[in-house]
Formats: sequence, C-alpha cells, structure tokens
Amino acid sequence: MSADDSFKITPNLEANVSVRDDLKTTEVVIDESTALSRGLRARHTTMIALGGALGSGLIIGTGSALASAGPAPILICYSVVGFVVWIMLTGLCEMGTYLPIPEGFTGYASRFVDPAMGFALGWSYWLKYSISTPNQLTAVALVLQYWVPAEKLNPGVFIAIFLVVIILINYIGVKFFGEFEFWLSSAKVATLVGVILLSLILACGGGPDHDAKGFRYWHTPGAFKEFDAKGDLGRFLGVWNTMGTAAFAYLSTEFIGVTVGEAQNPRKTIPRAARLIFYRILFFYVLSVFFLGMLVPYDSKELAFATTQSTSAAASPFVVAIVLAGIKVLPGILNACILIFVFSAAVSDLYISSRTLYGLAQNGKAPRFLAKTDRRGVPIPALAASAFIALLAFMNVSSDSKVVFGYFVNCITMFGLIVWCCIILSHIKFVQARKAQDVPVVHYRAPLGIWGSWFAFCFCVLVALTKNFKVFIHTKSTGNFDYKNFIVGYIAIPVFLFFFTYYKVVHRTKGVRASEADLYTGLAEVELHEREWAEKERADELREKSKVAVFYRRYVSWLF
Repeated sequence: MSADDSFKITPNLEANVSVRDDLKTTEVVIDESTALSRGLRARHTTMIALGGALGSGLIIGTGSALASAGPAPILICYSVVGFVVWIMLTGLCEMGTYLPIPEGFTGYASRFVDPAMGFALGWSYWLKYSISTPNQLTAVALVLQYWVPAEKLNPGVFIAIFLVVIILINYIGVKFFGEFEFWLSSAKVATLVGVILLSLILACGGGPDHDAKGFRYWHTPGAFKEFDAKGDLGRFLGVWNTMGTAAFAYLSTEFIGVTVGEAQNPRKTIPRAARLIFYRILFFYVLSVFFLGMLVPYDSKELAFATTQSTSAAASPFVVAIVLAGIKVLPGILNACILIFVFSAAVSDLYISSRTLYGLAQNGKAPRFLAKTDRRGVPIPALAASAFIALLAFMNVSSDSKVVFGYFVNCITMFGLIVWCCIILSHIKFVQARKAQDVPVVHYRAPLGIWGSWFAFCFCVLVALTKNFKVFIHTKSTGNFDYKNFIVGYIAIPVFLFFFTYYKVVHRTKGVRASEADLYTGLAEVELHEREWAEKERADELREKSKVAVFYRRYVSWLF
C-alpha cells in the first residue's frame, strides 16, 4: 500500500477503535451513512492547503493596501504579520506533532483551554470559510471586469455561473475534486513563482521599456502614503491600516491544523512542514510585495483600488506592473491565470466550509442531519448549507464590486484573527499543561516557545480591536458614522462570544486546569501509526537515495 493510498479524508467517523497493548492491531467499525469517501491523497491535501492560502488576499488585496498606504507599509506589514503567522503555525505544529488528533485545532482548544472555546472556534471557522466563498466570487467578478466592464454586463451573471460550477465540482465527488484542485493549485504556485521572477527582471530593467526602476517609486511619489493625517501620524496610520489587509492575505495558512489528524507519519511530516513555513512566507508573500512596491507607484491610475472613480479594470496590481512595463500580450494572460487563482480558492473554500460543518455535526456540535452523506461519501446537507451562504456574493448586483470586496475582507479578517488567537492560546495552555504534568516534547518544539506565543496573541488581539480605527476617524472628520464597515468589521466578536457563552451555559463547562489537561488520549494510535511508517520508510530508503529524489526534496519540494 502506497503512502497516498493510505490517506484518509477525515477522522470524524463513528468508529469504535480498539488498540491492543502491544499496539499491533486495530479494529475499526464505520457507519457508512455518515462516512466521507477516503478519496483525497496526501499530495491533494498539501496542495489544497497551499492553494487555498494563495487566493484573493495576496493577488488582489495587495492592490488596495498599496493604493492606500504605499510600498513601505505593505513590506513592513506583510513581514510583521508573516512573522506572527510563523509563530502561530509553529506552535500549532508542536501540538500536532505530539498529539495529532482528528479534531485538529478545535480539539486542542477543547482539551487545553475550555470545551466552550472549541465549540465557538469550530463554528467561527465554518463562518469564516462560508463567507470566504462569496468573497472569492466577488474577486472573480473584479478580475473579469478586465475584459467585460460592469457597465456592459452585470457581475451577477458571472457570479451565478461560477457559483454553479464550484458547487458541481464539490458535488461530483472527492476524488474528482482532489485531482481537479491539485492541478489548479499547482498552476497557481507555478504562476506565482513566474510572477515573482518576472517582477525581479522588470525591476532590474529587463522589460520592453529597459527601465531599471529599482526604488524610484519609493522616492516619487514616496515610500509612505499619509492616511487621514499629515506627517508622521499619517504615515503610521497608513502602516496600521495595512495590518488588516496583510492579515487577510495570510488567512487559510492555518489549514495545516485541520489535517494533522489525517497526516501520514505526522511526527516526521509535520515538523518538516513547520520548518518550511518560514521559507514559504518569505518567498510567496514578502518577496512578492517587495517587488510589487518597486514596480507600481501607489498613485497609479491603473490600480483598481487607487481612487473611487478608477477607470482601470485590472483588479490585481501584478497585472498593473506588467502593463506599466509595456508588455503587450502578457497582462491578459496573467489576468486569466489570476482568474484561476480565485476560482481555485473558491472551490477549496466551499470544500473546507462543508467539511468543517460536517465535522461539527459528527462531534455533536451541529444538527445531526448535517453529518449525513450520500452513497459517494459527499456530505450533501453540509454542502448545501455552505453553498447557501455563498449567495451573499450577489451583493455585487446592486453595489460596486470593490466596495463589496472590502466588506468581505473586513469581516473575514476578524474571524481569521479570532481563529489565530484561539490557536495561539491553545498552544500557551498546552505548554503550561506539559510542564505541569512533566511531559517532555521530543519530536518538535516551537522555536520561540511560550513567550513567542504570548507576543503573537497580544499582537493579534491588538490588530483585531484596532484594525477598523478608520471608522471612528471618518466619523470625527465628517460627522457621518460608517455603520456598514463598523458592523462587518466587528460582528465576528459578538458572534464568537455568543457561541462561547451558549455552550458554557448549556453544558456548564469550566476552564481546563494545566494539571488536568488531557495529554494522553490518542497517543496509542499515534505510536501504532509511527511503527507502521517506520517499516515503510526502511523499504523506501533506496528510492530516497537517488539523485533526482534528493534534488527534488532539497530544492523543489518546499514550494509544494
């Protein structure tokens, strides 16, 4: 049996697992009416996780950040938020390496913090991805306006077509979905690598205009754009206003925490993934915005987000960079690739949303009928519920796509920050429990430990509470309260608190003490799995020693 064939799509099955003391046999009984198809392979899950993270936040949202703040703030914010995300993910990997439980980070929140937090985190995560799907559809409408302006054809037409397509892809079955999304995500990674290399060439003067721009736009019009104030205060506000956009670009990177329960040989693969996170963040996020700031001035009329009356249809600043370089054919080709970006993200977002809701139902935290699957293993009720939320994308019919996109970004970012805070707090409580119970971690330890997690937690809380400061500044300067952005910007907080309070009151849960946290349930299965993989790896040693395999593993595999 190959590594890919042994991968399972979900651990949330009604199963009775009996493990003998010698850890050599297991007996599993599955309820087929609520079981998902085990059709996703390891490569599928890896690419879905990476492809879902490379969506509209990086490829389109960066344009609004550049237009509102300038090149220096986006480099600062994407670097700082990337550092915080790295801390969060390494903490998550520490927990996942020690105890890769099926529930993922919602299970860690329940075990180490409070069962009520696990409940609230699960529902918040579902809402985040449910809203992410219409956000990606809104991005599709923005990208298509490069060829078909909204004045000629209402964006609602495209949204309806693409919504039907992504529902069908998720409905057909997980095997088709996995293969389809694998190749789309692979194309996204290859495209972004190409864009980064092309940006380097253009910045050095390798374009048709032979203009080595370097840091010209950092001087004129400037590295910082003042935001609602003059001088240093305006520049600082511009930086802080970009923190939320940068956080949005990194959303979905925590998807590795959903798959820890299905990871093959987790005590080896998860630490390796954790070590590669830093390089992925540096290459895909920091380098891309660094080169972008060199190629596009923040006041460019070509930026779709530069002014409220923009005539440009280029939703992505990367397309603008190629237009300004004088390349004739490539902008349309790249725009088509970007359409694949957001379409792929929409497909994977609907998939994750439906499976998250299915997992909640399987664990008794959502209505039981949502755990039902058809004969192909597709959770039809959960898929239908998640698809219904996607109808929010039709807000584009009566409103400008850029405005609707901003609303979704604001709301999703807050849900994402709440999820990050819960993951980080779970890691803090995990470390405290491990020390209280004198349990060593021998497989992987987060480099910055508990103090790094405290810093990341405080930073995420600060950004969550203050990222919508412009609502209050706007009210003070104009006298008109921007209630729409206030609602979409903060509604996630009362929603999370409602779920938390509801579960705590109904089930009368208490916070988990460090000395009483469950650090042992599930370890027997992990040890069994580790033994099986040790035998398999011995059989694969000859293949791993080949020159081609070594080259791929060292220099290429980290991208994927």
